[in-house]
Amino acid sequence: MYLNKINLFLVISVCLVIFFLTYNDVKSFEIKIIDGDTIHLDGEKIRFTGIDTPELSQECSKNNETILCGVEARNLLIKKIGKNEVKCVREGKDQYKRTLAECFVNNLSLSSYLVRKGYAFAYRKYSKKFIEDEDYARLNNLGMWSMKFEYPWDYRKKN
Repeated sequence: MYLNKINLFLVISVCLVIFFLTYNDVKSFEIKIIDGDTIHLDGEKIRFTGIDTPELSQECSKNNETILCGVEARNLLIKKIGKNEVKCVREGKDQYKRTLAECFVNNLSLSSYLVRKGYAFAYRKYSKKFIEDEDYARLNNLGMWSMKFEYPWDYRKKN
């Protein structure tokens, strides 16, 4: 009887330790989506490598309607991440001291997803990785490819 109480106590203790460790991990996971290609993950500013999304203030047009394509890109990212855990593979730092990384949700590259949906572009100046995704979106008239738009790098030069 005495050993059964000790075993029960040990099992309960181990379960409580596991619960609190898991609980703290969930509570410490904080994500803030800045725009289509920049997030803050647990306070670290991360810029997605190999892609470029429109600026939040950037407008596109379709059927004489103005669309905030930068906001659309961010909203697409917010929806895709949802309450899922984001994992990033860090690749270095950029000139603004942001961490450069490719980030994933459920093993799906967020960069590939955004480009394939037509709300990001393969940033050929820095990478050739997402060109096939961009070709798919362009050929299927997805996202910004169905609109009149300015490439984000051209927009930034003017504004």
